[in-house]
Amino acid sequence: MNLLSTFMLAFAMSTDAFAASIGKGAALHRPCLREALRTGLIFGVIEALTPLLGWAIGLAAARYVARWDHWIAFSLLGVLGLRMIYSGLARARADDDPAARPGRHSFWVLALTAFATSIDALTVGVGLAFVDVDILRTAVAIGTATMIMATTGIMLGRMLGSRIGRGAEIGGGVMLIGIGATILAQHLHPF
Repeated sequence: MNLLSTFMLAFAMSTDAFAASIGKGAALHRPCLREALRTGLIFGVIEALTPLLGWAIGLAAARYVARWDHWIAFSLLGVLGLRMIYSGLARARADDDPAARPGRHSFWVLALTAFATSIDALTVGVGLAFVDVDILRTAVAIGTATMIMATTGIMLGRMLGSRIGRGAEIGGGVMLIGIGATILAQHLHPF
């Protein structure tokens, strides 16, 4: 996987965390930069660890499915991309009472949210075990992109609401489908 594909994958993986952090930021009363950085760090670390775990799981099964590895990667990324598009289209917009907003989210609420948004990175990690990829570089890229996007999402949450988060999730889904199609094309017709 080349540098551009790694960048696109990292961005695509960070969009669901971005969307969730916009919601988290919108739920807070005047989120400060410290809270945004804290949230970004929690999301980024969890999002960096899950593709490593998925890659290890996929690597254990690689020798059994080497003949179909590109189809597996394409299918996983395609289904995941479609799920992200559907989620972005189906997400309902919630209106909060601004006076009832907390000033900070608990660590466990953020960690559970980060884990829920990183399930896709776990799945991508499984798919990446079947292709030639530097998994550490990819995991660091995903974690860094997620940290930046989640931090930004918290700060933008109150101003922009959930609309931009939905759009980012849909865009991320489209990118995942594109990456899966690229992997499939490279294996079926090597250049």
